[in-house]
Amino acid sequence: MAETLTRDNGAPVGDNQNSQTAGASGPVLLQDVQLLQKLQRFDRERIPERVVHARGTGAFGEFSATADISDLTTAAVFTKGEQTPVFVRFSSVVHGNHSPETLRDPHGFATKFYTKEGNWDLVGNNFPTFFIRDAIKFPDMVHAFKPDPRTNLDDDSRRFDFFSHVPEATRTLTELYSNEGTPASFRNMDGNSVHAYKFVNAKGEIHYVKFHWKTLQGIKNLDPKQVEAVQGKDYSHLTHDLVSAINRGDFPRWDLYIQVLNPEDLKKFDFDPLDATKIWPDVPERKIGQLVLNKNPDNVFQQTEQVAMAPSNLVPGIEASEDKLLQGRLFAYADTQMYRIGANGFSLPINQARTPVNNGSQDGSLNAGHTQDKGVNYQPSRLYPREELSSARYSQLPVEGTTQQTKIQREQNFKQTGDLYRSYSKKDRDDLIASLGSALAITDTESKNIMLSYFYKADKEYGTRLTTVAKGDLATVQKLADKLSD
Repeated sequence: MAETLTRDNGAPVGDNQNSQTAGASGPVLLQDVQLLQKLQRFDRERIPERVVHARGTGAFGEFSATADISDLTTAAVFTKGEQTPVFVRFSSVVHGNHSPETLRDPHGFATKFYTKEGNWDLVGNNFPTFFIRDAIKFPDMVHAFKPDPRTNLDDDSRRFDFFSHVPEATRTLTELYSNEGTPASFRNMDGNSVHAYKFVNAKGEIHYVKFHWKTLQGIKNLDPKQVEAVQGKDYSHLTHDLVSAINRGDFPRWDLYIQVLNPEDLKKFDFDPLDATKIWPDVPERKIGQLVLNKNPDNVFQQTEQVAMAPSNLVPGIEASEDKLLQGRLFAYADTQMYRIGANGFSLPINQARTPVNNGSQDGSLNAGHTQDKGVNYQPSRLYPREELSSARYSQLPVEGTTQQTKIQREQNFKQTGDLYRSYSKKDRDDLIASLGSALAITDTESKNIMLSYFYKADKEYGTRLTTVAKGDLATVQKLADKLSD
C-alpha cells in the first residue's frame, strides 16, 4: 500500500500535479501552500558550497582500538578493544561540488569519531604534508589554486606565480603533480593528519604525534593517460568505486599508525617538526587501530554535505600542537561550518555527539533542541550546578619571549623534496616530469625559473629535466638555485 504524500507539517497533499488557480485558466493563488512550500524549499536546497573540500563522498563505519597506548593518552577512543562509530568524508580540495573527480588535486580524508567523551574530528589529506606552514597564507593559497576570477578558468601560471614566493611548498607540489595527485579510488589511498597533535596521559605528560591511515587495499593511482580514459567514461569514478564496494559488501579497511616524539626531541631535527610542510623521516610508526567502512549514507545532503568536520573538535587526551597552520585551522574550520549550516549545525544528527551536550549556548537559527536546564543558561550556578572536570583541563606549555611575527627558524625547504623524487619509480618520475613540466611551461618566465630553481635545489636531475620540458633557462635556474640555502 502506497504511503501518503505530505507537506512539511505532516498534512496530506491532495494534488501535487496542478497549481491552484482562480478558475480553470486564471492566475495562480497565493493560498496554494503546497506550491509555495515546494518552491520555497527548492529555492533553499543548496547551502553555501565549501570553499575547499566542496566535492565529497562519505561513509559510515567503525574504528577498533587494537593497542594499549594508555602510557601516551587518556583518550577513551584508544582504549584497547574500544569500538567507536565513525563517519568518514573523502573529498577533493580545490575544485567545486560538481567537478570531475579525475582532476588533479589533494584529497581529503576526514574522520568523525563519535567517542564516549564527545566527537573527535581527525581532518587530514592523502598527502602527509601541506603547501604552507602558516594559516595567514591559507586564503592566498586557495585563491591562487582557484580559477581566474576574470574568466573562471583554471590557470597553472597563477599558482606558480604564488608558489614562486613559497619555497616550502616544493615537496607537496611534487606530490600533487605526481600520479599521487590523481588516485584511482578512495579505497586505494592513504590518509594523514598532516599536523602534529599532542597526546596527554594520566600523569599530564605530553607526547607529539602524527596520525597515518594505511590502506589495506593497496595504493593505486592513475597516470595521465589513464586519467583521460577514465574521465571520458566517468567523472565520478572515486564516488562510484566507494559506493559500489560498500554496496557489494567489500568493506574497505585502513590501519591507523602513529609516530611519536618526546617534547625534547623537537630540537634534534634539522627542521622544525611542527612545520606542516615536513614529514618525520626515520621516526618509527606504531599501529594502534583499524578502520572499516561498512555503510553508505542514507541521504547524501543530510549526512555527507552537512557533516561539519573541524580540527577544534578534540577530546580529553588529544590536544592541538603549536603548529602555526593547525592553530589557524582550529578557528577557520569551525567558523566556516557555522557560516555554512548555522549556529546550531553541530546539533544536526550527523554532527551530534553521542554524549549529552550541556552548556549555556542558546537560540540561533534552526535550534531544534529541547533544553531542560531549569531556566539556568549560565555557569557557574547554585540553582543548577554544572561541574568542570579537572581531568579535562588543557596541558601546560612553558612560554617565554615577546609577541612577534616571524617565520620558523629551521626551514629546510628542499631536502625532503629530493628524497621524495628519488623514491619514485622511473615511470612515476617520467609522469611527474611531464605533468609538472607542462604546467610550468605556461608560467611567466621569472616565476617559472624561480620555481625550477626550487626543484633543481631539491635534486639536480629533477630540476634539469623539468627545465627542459618547461622550456626554462637552465643557466638561470642553476644561478638561482646556488643562492638558495637548505
